[in-house]
Amino acid sequence: MKRIAFFDFDGTITIKDSLFEMIKHQKGKTKFFAGLLINAPVLIGLKVKLISNQRAKEQILKYFFRGAELSAFQEGCDKFVTWRLPLIVRPGALEEISKLKESGFEIVVVSASAENWIKKWADQMGLGLISTQLETTGNKLTGKIAGKNCNGEEKALRIRAAYNLDEFDEIYSYGDSSGDNHMLALGTKAFYQPFR
Repeated sequence: MKRIAFFDFDGTITIKDSLFEMIKHQKGKTKFFAGLLINAPVLIGLKVKLISNQRAKEQILKYFFRGAELSAFQEGCDKFVTWRLPLIVRPGALEEISKLKESGFEIVVVSASAENWIKKWADQMGLGLISTQLETTGNKLTGKIAGKNCNGEEKALRIRAAYNLDEFDEIYSYGDSSGDNHMLALGTKAFYQPFR
């Protein structure tokens, strides 16, 4: 029997948005909150659906990281994974992942957050990863996303591109927001906000 489980990351595995936590970790609280204040119109635009998720995310990434050396940024992300990320991971999610592994499930994290601050954790946990990619030019971050933000319908498209779902007898999907609906619809069993 072939089994696979797809997990959203932010809000499902974690209690907080990992992008903001990663920025706070790399830039410090003062610069982080000052940056949020400056970018408040963008965040409000996102909230009232005047601005797309991708555009808002790129605006935030540009503000904090445009022109940053990829190696220095990645070093900061790796430190975030070591020191900060464990504090925002839901114990219930870890228990479920452990249980599924014991039952023979392949487990894949599918996230709108970038692989830079998730991959090290996913590798440590022995999980697959499908996520947003950040654009670089000459080993520097542009602040843009390479291709599409891995959210909404894009999650389902990327899953289907990576896996032939017809091969699996059981497909579990876990999410916590409307951005996960397309992924949840792929599951033979779907779990919405299961660890709250």
